[in-house]
Amino acid sequence: MTTLPWPLSVPVISDGVVTLRAHTPGDLDAMLEMANDPLTQWWTSVPSPSTPETIREFALEIIPRGWDEGRMRGWAVEAEDADGRPRFAGNVDVRGEGAVNDIGFALHPWARGRGLMARAVRLAVGHVLAEGGVEVVHWRTMVGHEASLRIAHRCGFSLEGTTRGLLESPRGVHDAWTGTFRFGDTPFPSTPWAEAVPLESPTVRLRPMREDDVPRIVEACSDPETQHWLVGLPRPYTAAAARDYLHDCTWRAAAGLKTSWAVADPADDSFVGNIALMDLRGLNPTTAEVGYWMHPAARGRGLMTDAVRLVTRHALDSESLGLHRLSLLAAAGNTASRRVATSAGFREVGVEREAELLGDGSVDDLVVHDLLATDPLLERAGS
Repeated sequence: MTTLPWPLSVPVISDGVVTLRAHTPGDLDAMLEMANDPLTQWWTSVPSPSTPETIREFALEIIPRGWDEGRMRGWAVEAEDADGRPRFAGNVDVRGEGAVNDIGFALHPWARGRGLMARAVRLAVGHVLAEGGVEVVHWRTMVGHEASLRIAHRCGFSLEGTTRGLLESPRGVHDAWTGTFRFGDTPFPSTPWAEAVPLESPTVRLRPMREDDVPRIVEACSDPETQHWLVGLPRPYTAAAARDYLHDCTWRAAAGLKTSWAVADPADDSFVGNIALMDLRGLNPTTAEVGYWMHPAARGRGLMTDAVRLVTRHALDSESLGLHRLSLLAAAGNTASRRVATSAGFREVGVEREAELLGDGSVDDLVVHDLLATDPLLERAGS
């Protein structure tokens, strides 16, 4: 337990841009705005709606009691706005009484997108590890909360995985993404986020996937031909399955394992397919596997061939990802996919016999294609 009462027990910590300090009555109006912001309401467990009474209780009773009893360290985050005025920017708190603690944070809408919360989290975690007798800090957020995931990634948390039913909010029970930061860890990313860098040609656009792509993903992944060649797809393929897929792609990108693009029509930016670089952190970090699928309405137009060419150049270019080798696998009977591979410059290098399970329960040979950064075919494929 602390020896001084709140607010004297709250250490003021700053990195020159962000300051962590005790809450004051002057923060209450901004805290109420933050608590009732739609994104805060959606992603956190704050009361819905929050009232001046609940905010006052949290800031001036619950947080002080946590400091006085030694079981929660809660700070107001302060930073300068665009006019250079110091303002309340959010909350960060570290909860726990022993060597294992949890971290929570929220940012006011005016302060988002400026990197302020990553600074605040580094300050709070650094303090409790150095001064508070804490050995590990756990981070958790609802699956799909990419902004929180990016903060955890930027602050060096080890991304552990997904835990079912770990979190509760006024909307119900939610699965959670989780991570840990241990004493001695470096407060910066251990691996790069595998960003879906926008790529474009006259015929096709590659961009990050979005929530509004869900209906088209459902159509593509409900198509009988797609389900025949991709046996792992849920049946039936629902909007919930599509969102799960988007969330999985986001998590794998954060872990540096996979980059996923939406293949879009440049004319209207509509979703026509998906392409990905997979196994980016395998035993050989200079290699990756290319995988793809198309919406049935977009087949036969050469769009996926052009998409593979764009991804190939991005992956093997020494000024981009700088990989040395790409592989591409397709069932022997999937002539359309194999045609895309060879048209994009890949060469057939072998066959894995009866290695591919198909949607009807049968098995097919798996044809292996590859492309090296030193292959002359790469230049022709990109022309």
